[in-house]
Amino acid sequence: MIFPITKIQRIKISLTLHKKSSIISYLDHILSFQYLYEFGWHTKGLIGITEPRRISAITLADRVATERGELCGETVGVSIRFISKCDPAQTKIKYMTEGILLREMLADPLLTQYAVIMVDEAHERNTLTDTALGLLKKIARKRPNLRIIISSATVDAELFRDFFNLKSKGEAKDTAVILTVEGRMYAQEIFYLRDPCPDYVKETVNTVMKIHRAEGKGDVLAFLTGQEEVLRAVDLLREHVEASGKEDMQILPMYGTLSNADQLKVFFTAPKGVRKVVLATNIAETSVTIPGIVYVIDCGFVKLKWYSADSTTDSLVVVPVSKAAAEQRAGRAGRIRSGKVYRLYTEEAWEKLPEHTPPEMRRSDLCSTVLFLKALGIDNILRFTFPSPPPAKNLLACLETLYALEALDAEGQLTSPVGYFLAEMSIPPMMAKMLYKAGEMGCSEEILIIIAMLQVQSVFSKPAGGQAAIRGRIAKRNFEVAEGDLITLLNVYCAFVESGRTKEFCGRNFLIYRNLKRAHEIKTQLAGMLERELNIPLLSAGGNVETICRCIVAGFFPYAAYLHHSGVYRTVRGNTELSIHPLSALYTEQQPQWVVFCELIHTTKLFMKDLTVIQQQWLPEIAPHYYHKVTVRDHLL
Repeated sequence: MIFPITKIQRIKISLTLHKKSSIISYLDHILSFQYLYEFGWHTKGLIGITEPRRISAITLADRVATERGELCGETVGVSIRFISKCDPAQTKIKYMTEGILLREMLADPLLTQYAVIMVDEAHERNTLTDTALGLLKKIARKRPNLRIIISSATVDAELFRDFFNLKSKGEAKDTAVILTVEGRMYAQEIFYLRDPCPDYVKETVNTVMKIHRAEGKGDVLAFLTGQEEVLRAVDLLREHVEASGKEDMQILPMYGTLSNADQLKVFFTAPKGVRKVVLATNIAETSVTIPGIVYVIDCGFVKLKWYSADSTTDSLVVVPVSKAAAEQRAGRAGRIRSGKVYRLYTEEAWEKLPEHTPPEMRRSDLCSTVLFLKALGIDNILRFTFPSPPPAKNLLACLETLYALEALDAEGQLTSPVGYFLAEMSIPPMMAKMLYKAGEMGCSEEILIIIAMLQVQSVFSKPAGGQAAIRGRIAKRNFEVAEGDLITLLNVYCAFVESGRTKEFCGRNFLIYRNLKRAHEIKTQLAGMLERELNIPLLSAGGNVETICRCIVAGFFPYAAYLHHSGVYRTVRGNTELSIHPLSALYTEQQPQWVVFCELIHTTKLFMKDLTVIQQQWLPEIAPHYYHKVTVRDHLL
């Protein structure tokens, strides 16, 4: 944790606390009553605590409020996108996501209502975290009494200390200090492979079986990179169980698009005499703690989002895990008693791993960040101080994209009204541009639904296997249409609303109720904001699908691809080879000639997700500043 104070002090506080939430709630009391005054601090103002995830902000606020003997929304409040439980007269401690803190800066650039800002889980280094830290450093120059706390289990504390040490006349001033709050963990044994393995999925399965045969009681948690690998390992393990003829192993998958009921199964205790084996993506790395885990298997890889400045697209790629992330995974094994960690790579490979995962700021699309900084009046984005500066080519590519979206003018200034509208909306710029054009094209009702559905994880439940998986696929086909995935999502939402938004409807059609319910809440709140604040009328296209597809092109025209004569898709810009994702509604259809996509995923190939079928002539019609037709003769000249 980093506390900007008048002189450097290195203090070690030993606390025998088992759970992070206990540390946070204890820190609440430290901040509110004792240690603030011990350092001579004043708490005339709010204590703001940011979390990288909505669920973390909600659960921690509830926990601290419960320990104070009150309901959340009184002295302890929470504010996340579209939900706020704060009382202006009572709330003293406010949990929120980083995005909310950044939005508050638009109205109050110096955060004058806050006395203390705590940035939690800083090791995740997402784009919002780094943007907030860069702005907090600027605020600290104007408000020396503002106390900033950076907390994490595996943070690079020296980097943040040096970042917050303000400079005066070319010399660094000692304005930051590192404090260590120690928790207590059970001992762990770490094992490595003697030789590299050719297939870490098979090696994971083999390691699970060896643990099951040779080790004592205790559940197993294995980390893999994605849903496909998890399901493959589940099938292989079930084959082993069937071959043995014993029912002494409970095999459970865990990934983001699994239904809520199936995800909850991993938290239940297995029957007596049965070992629970959880095969998970990195969703189980820091977000949740599964009880009963004694053995952890780490495949050594992780799936990360990576931005290509050449094609101006994000893609998901599989890369080696960092040492910090590997330590987080290993920490799952020492929660209830001494545990064992099996790393499916050699000790030499461990030494070569990077210390930390590359910050998201250096590997992701920065359009939203640039828009936000422009809205704050920061004109020279290239010279803005980030904890880890992004590559200049990434920033330039984002400036070009925003110029193409007509959010910036030729001088790099926000345009009116488009630029200010995109900066005001708490959604990605391409979606915001699509919504802006929807008001003109008369389909804002349908576009709102599509945007709301894209804000939640997949609404389609994917059973792990067997007859349920077949029925789930058939149910999904009932909603799919030839126009693509976004119109399919529109169909799902409309059917959900027409059925009365019931759980029974979702159960029959293998849909995830909580995600559809959340999408409905987002749609309702966005609709209210459009009419009240942005003066965009809510109009329906009345079933005119072509109008809706043209409106989608108005936002996502930079992400257009065409079917090459070689049988693969290629981006219009960058000429990158792409394929349709197997989960797309278009995967089993005749390949359309032209599509736009919302996201890329890089596994065995570069796959397009969330596709919409379009006509070639729409591109120069809707985005003439970005596309124009060129004849062969013109090209040769």
